[in-house]
Amino acid sequence: MAEADTGGRAAPSAGGRSAQLKHTGLRSGWTTGACATAATKAAYTALLTGDFPDPVTIGLPKGQTPAFALATEDLEPSRASATAGVVKDAGDDPDVTHGALVRATVRLLPPGSGVVFRAGDGVGTVTRPGLPLGVGEPAINPVPRELMRTHVAEVAARHGGTGDVEITVAVDHGEEIARSTWNPRLGILGGLSVLGTTGIVVPYSCSAWIDSIRRGVDVARAAGRTHVAGCTGSTSEKTVQAVHALPEDALLDMGDFAGAVLKYIRRHPVDRLTICGGFAKLSKLAAGHLDLHSARSQVDKGFLAELAAGAGADEALTARVAEANTGLAALQLCRSEGVRLGDAVATRARDEALAVLRGAPVEVDVICIDRAGTVVGRSEPGRTGV
Repeated sequence: MAEADTGGRAAPSAGGRSAQLKHTGLRSGWTTGACATAATKAAYTALLTGDFPDPVTIGLPKGQTPAFALATEDLEPSRASATAGVVKDAGDDPDVTHGALVRATVRLLPPGSGVVFRAGDGVGTVTRPGLPLGVGEPAINPVPRELMRTHVAEVAARHGGTGDVEITVAVDHGEEIARSTWNPRLGILGGLSVLGTTGIVVPYSCSAWIDSIRRGVDVARAAGRTHVAGCTGSTSEKTVQAVHALPEDALLDMGDFAGAVLKYIRRHPVDRLTICGGFAKLSKLAAGHLDLHSARSQVDKGFLAELAAGAGADEALTARVAEANTGLAALQLCRSEGVRLGDAVATRARDEALAVLRGAPVEVDVICIDRAGTVVGRSEPGRTGV
């Protein structure tokens, strides 16, 4: 394979998501889910030992082991429950929950009860379908739940507990903070969601992150890569690696900046570009949005209804899609009726990407995934005019 022309510059030595973040100079932070996990581990340890570990160290899905200082701790004299609190540090990301106090209260349950989750003050409750949690459930997402279960089991094994506990997560002033999020519109009422898939908040300064995307393309080209992938996050990264077996330096963490990837590759082409991301985000690209951030573009259920109709949905299903609570709910409605809405979104997103490329010699394909990383829609590869 021929060495790429770097214009006389030294070829960058590393690429991929971690190199992009390092290049921005921005400091990463910790998700609400990571903070809740740390508080849970500290509280359960205190229940079993009488002492709160401070700082408390947790393990994250990608192997990091951050330590969190406790901001509050309270152990009932009867040791029936304990509460610990951690102040969220979102790094340099403009996260509305930066500085919020995340508390976890752990109460012992009878053997065989398992781990039960409750929403405390400032944590929302799901009231509509279409989210990864059932109606009536506390808005503590699946990955943070699994992280908390894992650490409860580790503490139980170490200190002789049964691992049967009730965990109540609360966020000081969470209901007030949630008013500036999409939670009320999504039917998550009473407060915030406890989120996070990796435990890490990746900071997105628009200018710094777009510059890191450009550097990522330069790294891939300098390494002679002819196929790169723009991914919206770590889950889509894993999916595209499984589908296309791309090396790390061919992966671009585009975040919400689909337009930045497409415009730079238009000027600095590669043979093939794969775009991989969540169904809802890529439905925005399909609708012509190049900035996929929730504050700057929204999922258009009317547009999804049009695509569903074009994919074979009857009038009744089309109407239900138009009234769906979320993009995920619209997708689930169509999948239950055998209508391939995911493929329709992927194909339209591919066509929008090709329009932005303006005839650049780049083949494009699109992969849509759900929150678990399961492929729910794919397009055929395409080029402009083909």
